[in-house]
Amino acid sequence: MMAAILNFNVGVLGHIDSGKTSLCKALSTVASTAAFDKHPQSKERGITLDLGFSSFSVDVPTHIKEQDPKYEKLQFTLVDCPGHASLIKTIIGGAQIIDLMLLIVDVTKGMQTQTAECLVIGEIACERMVVVLNKADLLPEAKRDQMIEKMKRKMAATLKSTRFADAPIIAVAAKPGGPEAPDTEAVGLQELMDLLKKHTYLPSRDASGPFIFAVDHCFSIRGQGTVMTGTVLNGTVAINDNVEVANVKEVKKVKSMQMFKQPVNSAMQGDRVGICVTQFDPKLLERGLVCTPGTLTLIHAAILKVKKIRFFKGACQTKAKFHITMGHETVMARVQFFGSQDSIEEEEETHFDFSKEYLYQDELYGQEGASKGKENGTADSEAVQASASQQWALLEFEKPVICPQKCLVIGSRLDTDIHANTCRLAFHGRLLEPVVDKNYSETVLPKLKVFKNKSKEGMVERMTDEYTVIGRSLFKKETNIQLFVGLKVKLSTGEEGVIEGGFGQSGKFKIRIPQGLQPGTVQVLSAAGKKKKGKKAEEEEAAPQAPGQGIQISLQFKKYIFDPKKKMIQT
Repeated sequence: MMAAILNFNVGVLGHIDSGKTSLCKALSTVASTAAFDKHPQSKERGITLDLGFSSFSVDVPTHIKEQDPKYEKLQFTLVDCPGHASLIKTIIGGAQIIDLMLLIVDVTKGMQTQTAECLVIGEIACERMVVVLNKADLLPEAKRDQMIEKMKRKMAATLKSTRFADAPIIAVAAKPGGPEAPDTEAVGLQELMDLLKKHTYLPSRDASGPFIFAVDHCFSIRGQGTVMTGTVLNGTVAINDNVEVANVKEVKKVKSMQMFKQPVNSAMQGDRVGICVTQFDPKLLERGLVCTPGTLTLIHAAILKVKKIRFFKGACQTKAKFHITMGHETVMARVQFFGSQDSIEEEEETHFDFSKEYLYQDELYGQEGASKGKENGTADSEAVQASASQQWALLEFEKPVICPQKCLVIGSRLDTDIHANTCRLAFHGRLLEPVVDKNYSETVLPKLKVFKNKSKEGMVERMTDEYTVIGRSLFKKETNIQLFVGLKVKLSTGEEGVIEGGFGQSGKFKIRIPQGLQPGTVQVLSAAGKKKKGKKAEEEEAAPQAPGQGIQISLQFKKYIFDPKKKMIQT
């Protein structure tokens, strides 16, 4: 029987050319198929274009052995994530399976744009991090220690405001002399290896639930079949199980499996594995998801709980389009943000609650947006405060997308200039409600109770008796006043009234005051009426009344934005 091996996934992220691949090569002994850049253009440029995987095994550290004595070996699987800006989606595809992040920083350059983006992804998808200052050999020897200490202080200051405030920082030289140099001895790797072992923990792996497998490489072996290599995101798989290739809906039987060149009978969440099936054309699947048949569906829209990424400088506006990365796909989607009207403590949601009412938002608020609304004392600053604590988004995809339940979702602006020094990741969240119905705008959206508060202001023109006044300036001439009949209004003098219908052709309307006008109001309106009878009555009628001069009428109601009947509701 094979010794029990604990597989621990380490994501290696960093800015382009910070030396990630050299570091992985130096650390690794067994290179997995996808490892070290299978793209020809990557070989030419010497940079990573896809998630490369490689691994090495060490003896299990004591602290792990004490927690679970069955493990004999600890296998580090290094996931070398690309550092180019355009390939952010590849990183996000790998981020969901990463147990610890190695952030590689070129010690001669410090934090760069993509280093910051990798840090953002790390914060969203990972609990722990180790910072590696690479290329220490390029610093002048006389000042090397001094310069490394300075960079460590700088990095620690950057990390202070993130969840990685206590992350260890270590300096190495993975490939002294650079990629072209003859094979030279790497510096600081044993210390890094010890640090990695020290920071290993037992990741929580769950064998239950449907099998979902993220494939990053697919190729055929003559006489054997087609091999798909990847990482198990969910559940377990065993030999003879049927699995479905989600994007082409083909079901195949698992013929054999290997984990780093060792045959195995089964694999579970977190494992890195090669699965062999027969009669499947590898060209149909470069990367994507394989699962228990019927698990993954095509979704046309989605509802998720979202948070704005604090480094994103732009506004995330409702109705804007964003690049949405979920599962292993990136698609364009139009976004609609909404929030909670109650300032409630944030709770972990497992599904979206259609029975609640939600407040429409013009944009996604960051925490600073909430406080700004409060300072400005805007009408709905309390609503901003409430909704900033809990916010959701409806995503409407330009083309349907396949993704696992509860998956991580990141919205970004990948069309921003990749050389601009700015974070392009805008918001993140988890999928709560996948919408599979193609006609969701008729079947699902009307159930989504997102409302806008509306208010209109007008003036009292005159009174006809103590229970009726005529109003103006609340509606345009062409408005169908019938739609507003029965709605309540309030006068600035305190009385409450009900709109009874239109009056004449110019957008004026009649209001009934059930309790009658107050004596003071009657006096003001009688005096105004007498004045009007003077010779300038006509000019006065035409002239707009200055604010504060007359009695104002205020109409407040709410509208559900997905209500096909567009009804106006008053509470």
